Amino acid sequence: MLCHRTCVRLMTNSATINLNHHGLGPLGAQALAITDMHTTTLELADNSLLAEGARYLTEMLRANFTIHNLDLSDNHLQSAGAECVAKMLLENISIKSLKLSGISFSENRNILSVSFQSNYRVKELDLSHNQFCESKHHKCMYVHAANNDGLEVLDLSWNHLRMKAAVAFCAGLKVNTTLKHLDLSFNGFGNEGALALGEALKFNNTLVHLDLNNNCMSDEGASLLCKGLEANDTLRVLQVLQGALTLVSVVKNTPKMPSRRSTYNVLVNENFVQLLELICLEHPSLEVHYGGVGGFIAKKPCKRVNPMKVIQDYLDQRKLRLWDFFRNIDKDGTMRVPVVDFRKAVQQSSIPLEKFQIEQLTQRLDRDRTGIVDYR
Repeated sequence: MLCHRTCVRLMTNSATINLNHHGLGPLGAQALAITDMHTTTLELADNSLLAEGARYLTEMLRANFTIHNLDLSDNHLQSAGAECVAKMLLENISIKSLKLSGISFSENRNILSVSFQSNYRVKELDLSHNQFCESKHHKCMYVHAANNDGLEVLDLSWNHLRMKAAVAFCAGLKVNTTLKHLDLSFNGFGNEGALALGEALKFNNTLVHLDLNNNCMSDEGASLLCKGLEANDTLRVLQVLQGALTLVSVVKNTPKMPSRRSTYNVLVNENFVQLLELICLEHPSLEVHYGGVGGFIAKKPCKRVNPMKVIQDYLDQRKLRLWDFFRNIDKDGTMRVPVVDFRKAVQQSSIPLEKFQIEQLTQRLDRDRTGIVDYR
């Protein structure tokens, strides 16, 4: 206990206290709780705090007004610990970001729902890896989370969210007015959930990023989802493994989506690439990321060529410099060109690059996804 207190005192004036994976246990949590902290970020993931440790910390957090970011993930809090957190959220006014991933909360009790109804100060919430079942209590929690008009980022991945619970969540999402980033990956939405989600997207006008990877969705489900995408003009990033061809097809017939950035981390075929090339002519700012182009198993794979080397060889043959290539695109001389303009210039030139090679190159030149290529 003395060791824990000494360690904590040395860090209390830091803006960020990161004690992830330190094996603090309940006693370590108690040492933290009785310390006068002036930190803004407290990271305590994977410390076996248990419900007892959660009780110590939440008592402190009721009166703490400096901590804005709190991570209590993977601490075996279980229902008793989750209840302590829920009660704390009814009183705390400073926490903006809360991570409760993998807290081993699986009992059928309506613990967190009340907090979601009353707390509008938390902007980012991570409830991933909790394996919530489809009980009426957890379904109620999903609805309140979707209805919360404070949350901007919500992670519900790996939670057995499916069937009636998925439909109930989508009903709340339909009228949500604040959520911007939503992670629903590794659940079980299926075609029924895809239909409900598509209906929600027709009316939701705030969601910008949606992750639907691994949700047991067939091409039929993707088609149902697309009906909602046709009426939605705010979503910019969509991540989905299944039904990629169907989803790309809908873009071709949807003029409202000129700037949609869609991500499909999946192996595609040549038909997909050909369709994508046609679509990009109409929607030049569309970005589709995929794992690669596949074919018959017996087909010998082509040798990978560095797209940048292809451009360099092309310029060398014409006795041009790479600098000249970028300067022709950069009319303002800022040494920064939009990805859209760069892609268009490469496509309109006679540089021998396939569509997927151009996409690989733009991803490499714009690693942070800023939409700008800095060639200084």
